Amino acid sequence: MTVMRLNIGYGLVLALLVPLAVQAQAPPEGEGAVLQQRLQALDSNPETAGTAAYERLQARQSLASLAGARSSQRASALQIAAWRVETAELAARTEVSRRELAELERERSALIVEASRQDAVRARQEAERLRIQAQIQAEEAARLRLAAEEEGVARQQAETVLQ
Repeated sequence: MTVMRLNIGYGLVLALLVPLAVQAQAPPEGEGAVLQQRLQALDSNPETAGTAAYERLQARQSLASLAGARSSQRASALQIAAWRVETAELAARTEVSRRELAELERERSALIVEASRQDAVRARQEAERLRIQAQIQAEEAARLRLAAEEEGVARQQAETVLQ
């Protein structure tokens, strides 16, 4: 009977300790789930959905390896999965930033072209204004020359009449 009591006692202790041992050996499901959620957030974000496909594939593969890893390999598999997810996030953000940069460069180029066009319009308007001003000055000079000639002719006629 004592042996039976001992076996029951050991059985109870084991029954109580086994869940704790399994929980201690398994990677915190929270960490794997958090990594999975981060990857899903990357997939569901419309800005990053089509970016960093290779890096996201590697992250998915490392999460799958984490799920099937032995207890002795779980810590390293978790670290690798975390690195791969972080790499996928960085690659996606980098690609989004590159897209934004390209868009800003296109916008800058368009603004430069528009500014050049406006400068050309202003230059043509200034050239036209200067041409008109030169024409007015030339006409004024011609009118003054004609008036001086007429005055000279009138003076000569007055002098001839007086003589």
